[in-house]
Amino acid sequence: MSKKQPLTRRQKRLLKKRRRRRILFGIEIVILLILIAGVFIYAKLGKMNFTSLDFSKIGVNSGVSNNKVMKGYTTIGLVGLDNRSTKLKSGNSDTMIIASINNDTKKVKLVSVYRDTYLRIGEDSEGNGQYSKANAAYAKGGAEQFLNMLNTNLDLNVTDFVSVDFQAVAEAVELLGGIDVELKEEEVVHLNNYCVETSKVTGMDYTPLKKTAGVHHLNGVQTVAYARIRYTAGNDFRRAARQREVIYKIVEKAKNADVATLSKILDKVFPNIYTSFSKAEILQMGMSMLSYDIEDQTGFPFDHLYGQRVKDAVGIDVVLPVTLESNVIKLHEFLYPEDSYTPSEEVKAYSQRIVDKSGFGEESRLDHSEDGSLAAYRESDTE
Repeated sequence: MSKKQPLTRRQKRLLKKRRRRRILFGIEIVILLILIAGVFIYAKLGKMNFTSLDFSKIGVNSGVSNNKVMKGYTTIGLVGLDNRSTKLKSGNSDTMIIASINNDTKKVKLVSVYRDTYLRIGEDSEGNGQYSKANAAYAKGGAEQFLNMLNTNLDLNVTDFVSVDFQAVAEAVELLGGIDVELKEEEVVHLNNYCVETSKVTGMDYTPLKKTAGVHHLNGVQTVAYARIRYTAGNDFRRAARQREVIYKIVEKAKNADVATLSKILDKVFPNIYTSFSKAEILQMGMSMLSYDIEDQTGFPFDHLYGQRVKDAVGIDVVLPVTLESNVIKLHEFLYPEDSYTPSEEVKAYSQRIVDKSGFGEESRLDHSEDGSLAAYRESDTE
């Protein structure tokens, strides 16, 4: 066998040029595919409902807008509406979630604000604070009042929101092929009951689940029904945990879906979304979807009281933060762990107002407040 002859200088130069051309061509193909994907998504965005916010109605507490740590995060208000119609601009926001995205790591944290949380939801005609259930804010003043409530009570600077209804969640799950969820027997019973109304509202079908504990495969209607369950141990706290579980499972399935499936989801779901994000902002976030990772989730308030004695104290059946000030500190420790946080004077004042109204202060805090933990619930023998 003859020896392989070494390449001449001219041959080496030609080989390098060909390799460089291949690399450049490969890069051009990738860029072209990204541009095509961007144009494709942008065209679909026309189906979504957009709005511009009136920021004169959205407050930000003193010192918050200049907080350097918080500027490293994108914080969004997510709203799930318990509407029996197609209205997205009003209604009780029975699901309220703060989504915090670390701009560097793309790690996401979710915090459910319990719908019955007693907060300052707005002002009356004379400028006096109005305190009531948190889910009334969106119903009274739409997105602006909802964001104002989050910012002023929790020392946040949320400037964008996304609201969806039953239909959007059911359609997304259906097109993704369903999700697998571990259920206790009593959850199966309540899920089947909720499916009756959910099916009527969405116009979608379902098959009742067998009354057995274990992992069940849920379609769109069943997933929404599961996220609505509150008549088990942990009531609304556990319902909020179920809602976060559903979001996590939808995100994970969407990250692995093919283009055809994602296209169908955009067509079906986008008409049931109402948001303040611009098309360009949504496109930018959508192109980064595969990088997002939900790393942790919890509910707010962390320390709270509820039940008859709270109802007797404030006049309505609410979840009382004990205290708002100390809960805001814990919230910031969870969302922005780099920050050693001191609440604003506004939060301190609202907190004291709640203490004065209810009579429950720091000394009333329990060793452990119900947090809706699904793991603890499923390990228990209590039905």
